[in-house]
Amino acid sequence: MRAMKRIRVVDSHTGGEPTRIVLAGGPDLGGGPMATRLERFRTSFDSIRSAVVNEPRGSDALVGGLFCESEHPACVGGVIFFNNIGYLGMCGHGTIGLVATLAYLGRITAGTYGIETPPGRVSARLHEDGRVTIRNVPSYRLAAGVTVKAPGLGRVTGDVAWGGNWFFLVHEHDQELRFDRLEQLTDFTWRIRQALRANGITGAGGKEIDHIELFGPPTTPGADGKNFVLCPGKAYDRSPCGTGTSAKLACLFADGKLRPGQIWRQESIVGSVFEGSVTVEGGEIYPEITGSAFVNGEADLILDERDPFCYGIHGL
Repeated sequence: MRAMKRIRVVDSHTGGEPTRIVLAGGPDLGGGPMATRLERFRTSFDSIRSAVVNEPRGSDALVGGLFCESEHPACVGGVIFFNNIGYLGMCGHGTIGLVATLAYLGRITAGTYGIETPPGRVSARLHEDGRVTIRNVPSYRLAAGVTVKAPGLGRVTGDVAWGGNWFFLVHEHDQELRFDRLEQLTDFTWRIRQALRANGITGAGGKEIDHIELFGPPTTPGADGKNFVLCPGKAYDRSPCGTGTSAKLACLFADGKLRPGQIWRQESIVGSVFEGSVTVEGGEIYPEITGSAFVNGEADLILDERDPFCYGIHGL
């Protein structure tokens, strides 16, 4: 029994996309900004990341979040998000899931709270009806109409944009965005990601574009568009993707197709919907994303050193 470690988690889903928040038993990352703590996590405790989200306890679709104390008095806490292959910057669906988790635990009630993330502080408003609105980090389009030749696909054109993670957003394509075409959509977007990497097309500062987002007409009444998002570990996002919707809103605003305060309803590949809008302050675009999350489990994860897969079956 001395070789066993317990990690306390609460699971939820936001628009179908799962989140697992680590509340106790995770690594001690010390103080400082969340970006600094993320690097400590990556360099010294990456096995814990794998243990929490990878099989046999997790899955490729699961996003984990380590809830931390924040040094900012205006913040209820901080969070570091991670998935099957590494670490994320901001995570919209995960932040909504975190707020729903804190409400479930009785740590917060309806109101507005600051949350510290590696890319910067965000705010989250818990509504009386349980919905959550997050005000994301400033988002923007870095480049429009970028064309890349993808293997087996030919030339594909899209926009490079930041919404808390780096995205390549593709509007012109021949793919039908249907749930029964997940394999084809995954293959299509994975080829685009490989082509971006091979051709040295990156986000600002040479950062890898690790999210690929396709757009098409909506199928849910009242929605304005539908997307398919390929996440870094080659799993698709079940939700409309909070950071992806933020990147989309930044592009719409840059094209003059979205006014400040105007609502854009983004549908996911599974039919869930986020409502998004932007505010502009000091020349920067701040997306606001509203969605709902539901707690669906709480547990102690048991890490037994005798288990050959104690720290997960590693992904890509």
